[in-house]
Amino acid sequence: MPHNANAYPTPLDLMRLGIATTTMMAQAQAVIAMRLCGMAGLWPVSASENTRMVSEKVAAMQSAASAANRAFLSGKRPDQIATAALRPIARKTRANATRLGKGGLRLP
Repeated sequence: MPHNANAYPTPLDLMRLGIATTTMMAQAQAVIAMRLCGMAGLWPVSASENTRMVSEKVAAMQSAASAANRAFLSGKRPDQIATAALRPIARKTRANATRLGKGGLRLP
């Protein structure tokens, strides 16, 4: 059986996945903080933010599962499957951080 150079991820491939995951996690932490401050009345958020934060997770997870499934069925490496699954979640997290970050802290 011939060796396939694309069969194994390189250290750089794994670093990219790790950095993308870490970035998404930091943005998620910021979104959570802004939403909690919004619930306390310290951060300007729309009235529908509480509903939005629940409903968007279903759509993001469906997109992530679908992307991972497509990558798996097309024979991608495990790191590529994880990256495909992370993309829709990271996109939504980044959009939320940008949208919520336009507000500002309102101290009483």
